[in-house]
Amino acid sequence: MSARNDIEPADPVLFKARITPHRSLSRIGFLVLMGFLTLASFAAGVAFWVIGAWPVFGFFGLDVLAVYWAFRVNFFRAQAIEEITITPSELRVRRVSHRGHEVEFVFNPLWVQLDQKIHAEFGVEKLYLTSRGRKISVGSFLGAEEKASFAKALMAALHAAKRGPTLNPMS
Repeated sequence: MSARNDIEPADPVLFKARITPHRSLSRIGFLVLMGFLTLASFAAGVAFWVIGAWPVFGFFGLDVLAVYWAFRVNFFRAQAIEEITITPSELRVRRVSHRGHEVEFVFNPLWVQLDQKIHAEFGVEKLYLTSRGRKISVGSFLGAEEKASFAKALMAALHAAKRGPTLNPMS
């Protein structure tokens, strides 16, 4: 028996998605915004200083510091990810929080159902994977339209997994 025979072929990946939180402000946009905010606050602070209300100058600095801190927290939380992989034999959901904590869920795709919480006006609000009494939320970073598209692709992959692998001897 050769070493080649000992290796079992891996299941083909039917679906793979990596979801990250959307942030519309780039790093350069952040620097431009903070520069503009700093200049505007400094100019307003100087105006108050000139008319004799010098303590107000410091409060304008605190405002800039608070906005800076809020954006830094926002950028830090954008490091979270969610990965979903479906093969004919397993569905794997891997989550990594913004702090680096990793959680992984593994399901048999034959027993998984995709549940959707739909609001009449706003569309898909939540997506859940349900299997044998376990229910986990997926795609929480996505907007309503993105969740609908994601649910459609995920449902197609689940159906493909339930059909089983197709073997093509010609390829």
